[in-house]
Amino acid sequence: MNHLSLDELSMFARVAALGSLSALARERDVPASQVSRAMDRLERGCGVKLVRRSSRGLSLTHDGQTFLAFCQKVLTERQSLEADFSVHSKRVSGRTRLSVSGVVGHFWVLPSLPALMQQHPELALDVLLHDQMVDLAREGIDIAVRTGDPSTLSMVSRPLGHIATGLYASAVYLQSNGQPTAVGDLHHHVRLSNCEHPVLNRWRFREGQTHWVDGALRSGSTAAIAQMAALGLGIAHLPVQVANMHPACGGLQAVLPDQFVSADLPVSAIFLPDRQRLPRVRVCIDHLLTLFV
Repeated sequence: MNHLSLDELSMFARVAALGSLSALARERDVPASQVSRAMDRLERGCGVKLVRRSSRGLSLTHDGQTFLAFCQKVLTERQSLEADFSVHSKRVSGRTRLSVSGVVGHFWVLPSLPALMQQHPELALDVLLHDQMVDLAREGIDIAVRTGDPSTLSMVSRPLGHIATGLYASAVYLQSNGQPTAVGDLHHHVRLSNCEHPVLNRWRFREGQTHWVDGALRSGSTAAIAQMAALGLGIAHLPVQVANMHPACGGLQAVLPDQFVSADLPVSAIFLPDRQRLPRVRVCIDHLLTLFV
């Protein structure tokens, strides 16, 4: 126990969270045998069996559970110390793991990174694109950025703003099928829909009219729906920024802009309670707050 390093404590905590030595090896990009040997050294150093290994993965022994609590306490104290020192030094360093949906990543977060890295050159970032919600603890995620109602999430969340939306179609589609001039005209048009995010299938208009759309062409990816619209396949409900910036969307035109009511999708930063004190996390959240309306 006298020679345990912080890296070994961190390794054990991650193995416990992932439930697999091979998963940690993939995460650290090292051979699985290297992680296995490190675990053997850790158990020899502690003088007890910490994990039970099987073909299905691993589980912690009673001693392993006790050791995990110790690791988590030490690592939390280290984070607190890092936070205190960073406040005085005004320098932010360390690696932050950020999970964002594909469309938010491509059209908001990635284009903003030069400004963030210029302001904090010692900051390191892992930017992971996931359209589904991730297990923050299991995957070691510091911040997840998601659209939707944050009240449905069981973790700590911070509102970042809203994403404005509109209806769009390509010039080719509108030339072939006509430009809708009234809400009722939409019944005669192909309407693209989202099979993963039902809120985008609720098209609201002034005068209280609402259309629930279930198109023949659907996708769970907003970027894919934008590309389908750009290819002339129908009318799509899209974030305004995606319609304006998507490489394939140069010919997209707004449909019924004076009558459509934006969904104004809420965007939130989601994180575990023990992460929000860390300066490297705080500066990332502060940066994200500048990206959305």
